[in-house]
Amino acid sequence: MKRIVAFLLAGALALTLVACGSTPSSTAEQGSTSASEAQGSSEGTALSGKVTTGGSTSVESVIGILTEAFKEAQPDVDVTYDPTGSGAGITGASEGTLDIGLSSRALKEDEAETLDATVFALDGIAIVVNNENTVEDLSLEQIKGLATGEITNWSEVGGPDAPVVLVGREAGSGTRDGFESIVGVEDACVYEQELTSTGAVLAAVAANPNAFGYASLSAVDDQVKAVTVDGVEATEATVQDGTYTIQRPFVFVTKKDAQLSDAAQAFIDFAIGGEADELIAQAGAVPLAK
Repeated sequence: MKRIVAFLLAGALALTLVACGSTPSSTAEQGSTSASEAQGSSEGTALSGKVTTGGSTSVESVIGILTEAFKEAQPDVDVTYDPTGSGAGITGASEGTLDIGLSSRALKEDEAETLDATVFALDGIAIVVNNENTVEDLSLEQIKGLATGEITNWSEVGGPDAPVVLVGREAGSGTRDGFESIVGVEDACVYEQELTSTGAVLAAVAANPNAFGYASLSAVDDQVKAVTVDGVEATEATVQDGTYTIQRPFVFVTKKDAQLSDAAQAFIDFAIGGEADELIAQAGAVPLAK
């Protein structure tokens, strides 16, 4: 992993090590901008300090790989992550208890009055069923009916003669907010279980043949089955081109009137600068389309 990270960051790190006599033209020839130079650090000076992040549990794998890569570039910067849910991440950024909040939904209008949102990746919200369920495809309208209790038996959508059980996330979850807002079922879902992590949702669906739920595309594994939505599979390509409709952004949240530390700004610049795209894809999320 370290060899891959070192290769990806080689171009970015070169700029932080050049002598003070470098010219703008020589910088352009490098083909990328280092995180530290992007936020105005002195050339040749390593960053240090702590960057506190927290929020969405759906971004855990992405933040993990980005943090490891950034550590290779800036070994004296400690980036921490507390998986507490998107709502807590947004609150932490607003109250100043976090340098960077992490959200797996866009900011609401009132939140955007005092906070800035920087999208660093995209994610499809997969609709998952138990592996024993014979349903392979659902329309958006069928998903809406299943979630609200209008459809109570899987046989109504081509599945087995069995009751529908909805498993989802807790209130305040970005995944829940994204699913409910896109499908149009805000405050109308009939949940059998409301769980506090993506992993718990997947485990609950895997354990119940009648269950279905929703989860970040990056988290889905073979313990459950992701159905297609209106005939479209949730993949990197279909999320980037918009043909898979149940998708949401992964967002860095910062306070408008707060000055980020050099280290925090450098971490954001690294994540959105393009050199981290392959890492984001490795983590199962979708890089922004160029």
